[in-house]
Amino acid sequence: MSQSQSGPSGGQISLPRALVFASAAVPIGALGIAATVHLPRYFAAELGLSLALVGTVFALVRFIDIPIDTAMGLAMDRTKTRFGRYRVWLALGAPVLMLGFFMLLMTGAEDGPLYLGFWLLVMYLGYSGVLLSHLAWAGRLAPTYTERSRIFGAITGLGVIGAVAVLLIPIVMSQQGFTDAEGVQAMIWFVIASTAITCLLVVFSTPERITQDRPAKFTLKDYAQLLTRGNVIRLLAADLLVTLGPGWMAALYLFYFKDSRGFDTAAANLLLLIYVVAGFAGAPFAAWLANKISKHIAFLVTTTVYSVGLMCLPFLPKGDFPIFSVLMFVVGGMAAGFTVMMRAIAADIADELRLDSGREWMGLIYAGLTATAKLATAGAIFLTFNVLAMVGYKVGAGVTNTPEAIRGLELAYIIGPIIFVMAAGACFLGYRLTAARHAEIRRQLDLLDVSETDPGAAAEAMTGVDLGPKGQA
Repeated sequence: MSQSQSGPSGGQISLPRALVFASAAVPIGALGIAATVHLPRYFAAELGLSLALVGTVFALVRFIDIPIDTAMGLAMDRTKTRFGRYRVWLALGAPVLMLGFFMLLMTGAEDGPLYLGFWLLVMYLGYSGVLLSHLAWAGRLAPTYTERSRIFGAITGLGVIGAVAVLLIPIVMSQQGFTDAEGVQAMIWFVIASTAITCLLVVFSTPERITQDRPAKFTLKDYAQLLTRGNVIRLLAADLLVTLGPGWMAALYLFYFKDSRGFDTAAANLLLLIYVVAGFAGAPFAAWLANKISKHIAFLVTTTVYSVGLMCLPFLPKGDFPIFSVLMFVVGGMAAGFTVMMRAIAADIADELRLDSGREWMGLIYAGLTATAKLATAGAIFLTFNVLAMVGYKVGAGVTNTPEAIRGLELAYIIGPIIFVMAAGACFLGYRLTAARHAEIRRQLDLLDVSETDPGAAAEAMTGVDLGPKGQA
């Protein structure tokens, strides 16, 4: 049960196997949309708290969670059990996520920001356990340059299913006469149920191969030096920026499309649904493009097209659903594409680190990505909600905002994301970890892995001489 590949590198992952493994991305994709687009607004209404205070609570929880993610990534890489290295963390993270979300579901008007903050933290701890272990496990399940584009494309695609489902829930429920609050509560139940089902499926259907570490002692100084590596700095900076852009937009999405672009809630949610559904095309397209022109060039292409699309958004006719739907599809496809590239590139950099140091870094690398994503999301909610308060934009039934407040909303929605996403693409100018370089890294890692279990086989691979009984004779 602990071996998943027939040899160091393993064979090509079949599509059914990849989809089964990627299914754990369904609740993660659903949670990402719910937590950034709907939950802050929901808690502001349900608890009677100001937008600025809700944004501050969300930001503080994400900041507190960042060092915990780092410690969790380190612990994952050091874990060795008969149950697996990353599998055990997926199994532990799922129930914590479910508990935290259930307690948030129980939130009432009598509960305040401390209650909200505590159970948000619990929920995000479980989220980190599931997300980090799943991504790190994927990096080991698919060890080659091309296979990683495929597996992370599948993960992103299945994440789109979760996001689409959670977006459809309030649309369908509103048509049935349910309130917006009841729609958000149904979203939470969907995340809880899908977490239980998919994580059980992955844990009991996908075997895990644990890579061998060379004997070595690692201190905190060794881990701190990770941040001096050029490729690690590129990766973390790019991920921070490329998450901050869409996260910034997500926090303001409903406000912008309703008060600036002239859409009602149902139409705005349908446009967001188109944006998310585009990931079905964007994720495999990016994976295909990466295997044609390399991952970092594909990342540059997707971030550039995304930014150009945003530049067009303010010039479209207000309330014109067909035109907006085309642009939202293009932009959404590119967003899914650069998500695939970030995750696939991270696994390649982890291999480079393992070759240099002799120990596993996959969990810590993805902890770094999760940390930057949380930092960006927290910063987006905190900054945008406080910017809205500064420009006088108000939320509430029957509230009418001034033209100046709406203009401030428009500027906040557009300018920041364009700058952030373009800067993210620029981080990979001059990047040299190409397919050819990674193939050489994998060859050397495979030799090291074989040498841990069969020194004779490793020597034969390096020398080309048969060292078995006949060769020795």
